[in-house]
Amino acid sequence: MSRHIYLFSDATGGTVEMVVKAALSQFRGIDFKLHRFNRLRTQEDITQAVKTAAKEPGLLIYTLVNPEHGQLLRDLANVLELATVDLISPLIYKLSDFFGTMPQEVPGLLYRLDSEYYKRMDAVNFTVKQDDGQEPGNLYKADIVLVGVSRTSKTPLSMYLAHKGYKVANVPLVKGVDPPRQLFEVVQKRVVGLLIEEKRLIELRSARLRNMRQNPHDDYADYGKVEDELDSCRRLYRNHPEWLVIDVTNKSVEESAAEILRKLNFVEVG
Repeated sequence: MSRHIYLFSDATGGTVEMVVKAALSQFRGIDFKLHRFNRLRTQEDITQAVKTAAKEPGLLIYTLVNPEHGQLLRDLANVLELATVDLISPLIYKLSDFFGTMPQEVPGLLYRLDSEYYKRMDAVNFTVKQDDGQEPGNLYKADIVLVGVSRTSKTPLSMYLAHKGYKVANVPLVKGVDPPRQLFEVVQKRVVGLLIEEKRLIELRSARLRNMRQNPHDDYADYGKVEDELDSCRRLYRNHPEWLVIDVTNKSVEESAAEILRKLNFVEVG
């Protein structure tokens, strides 16, 4: 049976690949597969890459200079029970000590297991379990509940906010299917409805279908069907004026998260 090794990098991935291959040369007769995730420049990139790796668990080896990105990867991997190896932070830490000066980016190794760390881990663990409408009975425990149609960035946005220490649940809205009753029993001011322009949603759905090697002109990305979905979504939002509504069209996850936290009067941390 093949062992899976995942290489994560915020650049070309040449460094991590060279080091890992040098180490692997010491092991003969082992069946393994290398999976490369390069140019991971955003929180969303890392979240999606780790979730992909979790489908066939293995060892995650990474070189991420940005300490917040490294921390996010470790948090997600810990919740999903994936082992990780940080190739660059220990070296940066030693060089910092040797030179007597701090690097341009404080290495991810330099984090404390304090109350904020445990709060963040608790939030990430909760959010992973509540993804895509799972366990609706726990919606009342969420600090924020995101709702929206498919491909409105519910999962990446949930994980980004969880990394900031907030427990987030997300509930998909499917035309013709009633949302869980628990959605209407939580504190309604904690619910955030996500909207997106029709054209942009079709682009995202078509791209997803192509990635899955399916027909990009399927009903999932059909203009008329998408328009009906979004109209139904807007009617639901109008019927619940207590909900905060955010348009995520062409916004990064970071921008959408900052807007949500600001409008909910939450403090952005991390």
